[in-house]
Amino acid sequence: MQAYCVKCRTKREMKDAKSITMKNGKPAAQGVCPNCSTKMFRIGKS
Repeated sequence: MQAYCVKCRTKREMKDAKSITMKNGKPAAQGVCPNCSTKMFRIGKS
């Protein structure tokens, strides 16, 4: 799954992506950038 990396400023394929639910109940996906190891986050997809 692709997400935007804030550090690299590009869309990249997420590594170790997992589905989570935010505090307001919406679904999201959280993972790690393969290049810089920064946390990546995508709201609405899981």
